[in-house]
Amino acid sequence: MHGPRALVVAASMLALAACAPAGPRPIAYGEAECDYCRMGISDPRFGAEVVMRTGAVREFDSIECLVSYLLEGSDSAAVRSVWVADFRRPGTLVPAERARYLRAPGGPASPMGLGIVAVGSAADERALRSAFDGEAMDWTQVRGLVRHARVRVAAEIPHHAPDASAHGGADEIEVAPGGPVSRIGDAVRLARPGARILVRPGVYREPTILVDKPVRIEGVGRPTLDGEGARQIMTVTADDVTVRGLRFAHVGTSYMQDRAAIKVVEAANCAIVDNQIDDAFFGIYLAKVTGCRVEGNVLRATKSTEAASGNGIHLWSSREVLVERNRIAGHRDGIYLEFGRADVVRDNVSEDNLRYGMHFMYSDSCHYLGNTFRRNQAGVAVMYSKVVEMTGNRFESNWGSASYGLLLKEIADATVRSNQFTRNTVGLFADGASRIDARDNAFTDNGWAVKLLSSTYDGTFMGNDFIGNTFDVATNGRESENAFAGNYYDTYRGYDLDRDGFGDVPHRPVRLFSMIVERNAPTLILLRTLFVGMLDAAERVIPALTPETIVDRHPAMHPHTGRAA
Repeated sequence: MHGPRALVVAASMLALAACAPAGPRPIAYGEAECDYCRMGISDPRFGAEVVMRTGAVREFDSIECLVSYLLEGSDSAAVRSVWVADFRRPGTLVPAERARYLRAPGGPASPMGLGIVAVGSAADERALRSAFDGEAMDWTQVRGLVRHARVRVAAEIPHHAPDASAHGGADEIEVAPGGPVSRIGDAVRLARPGARILVRPGVYREPTILVDKPVRIEGVGRPTLDGEGARQIMTVTADDVTVRGLRFAHVGTSYMQDRAAIKVVEAANCAIVDNQIDDAFFGIYLAKVTGCRVEGNVLRATKSTEAASGNGIHLWSSREVLVERNRIAGHRDGIYLEFGRADVVRDNVSEDNLRYGMHFMYSDSCHYLGNTFRRNQAGVAVMYSKVVEMTGNRFESNWGSASYGLLLKEIADATVRSNQFTRNTVGLFADGASRIDARDNAFTDNGWAVKLLSSTYDGTFMGNDFIGNTFDVATNGRESENAFAGNYYDTYRGYDLDRDGFGDVPHRPVRLFSMIVERNAPTLILLRTLFVGMLDAAERVIPALTPETIVDRHPAMHPHTGRAA
């Protein structure tokens, strides 16, 4: 464009520029959000602004965010002036290059955690230094400090670590007591999606940490996040978050909230790995999650009553979650699942919990493999679920007047295979269960190995070993629709003339005395008496009172290999 018209347009632009304000405007505290981190601007002692050449003003909640914006450099040439809040005179802005700065990690907690404050005079700087033992800085030093805190490639990054460029240029941020970033929550706010946050050794006491973007938070030397008995420690609401190598401690009991060391809400593909959780109310709490992994954590609680204790690993409305190789002790329930689907619980140890080693309800198509449930008040309870697999687990020393290794209540199509039931009040208790497939299990030294209420039907018990139990099988009715075949009983007194490995004489595993005890529990005191021995002998010779339908017509003559030790 040339000629008179071009001159008119140029003159108009110059006039507009001349009319644009060159200075800052008052920051709208409580109304605006930071133009860098998008957090609300709430504290007038820490705010900052840049005035663009067009007259536009961009506001920041802290000096750290202001410098981070300038370091991005995408439109720094368009910046006319830079201003910072005067800490001693809230609401007053000072030119950034003329301001005096103080960094006091033990002093005022700035929104982004570096502890940087600004004042407009030498007198105010001296007053602050007398109040807070801090380091005086100029504008150049402040920019260098923030640059150092934002991007740091640590020497200990393993060679196999993912390239940051694969995560959209993700930074690495280091958190350390007294360091440039001293709070984990601040590091999360500074981080880009995909960032790695390294937490150095120390004790971190800070408000509940909100993880609302995909980051990896990794501890070095097991740093401690302390809830001080007053709050939840970490809340995760983003997908693809990893929390690894941290110690969480002292989540206080609440009768109004399900406080947890780590709570993940409405997220997918999270990983809670290799953490230690001590003295928590709830330990790891997952709600409405999909595809998450809880692996290799150690959880230890010390509450003395069920009411004051939460669950160790708690899953609610979960899908395809893996809970693997965790150790849980001292909680109300070690592992709890409700409204789950296709979850896998594998190779965990849950012991000495106040109620159940594991408790799950309304959770279909789930698999429980290779776990150990030991010395819990009531073992494992499976309720109101269908298509459940329990294979290779150990149910040990769950003793009590109402205790059992495994309770199956109102469930359908449960597979119970190759498990060890040892020293439980009741090994397997079934009430209202249908189509149980119980095979190749070892029931050893239990009070009752298997107790089947008459509401349980269409079950199959095949290839199991019954050794050293007070009662192998018990029921509360004369009729039963469950089949027994090829099991080994150390109480069997038959013979095998054709030497096929199975007895030629059918075995009735329900003792008459067990039925008497079922109706009148105090009679158990007669267990070791001559009278009971004579009663059992008479019932074996002329069976008349025990259930006719509970009979193993081909009992095994020898324990099945490798499971009866």
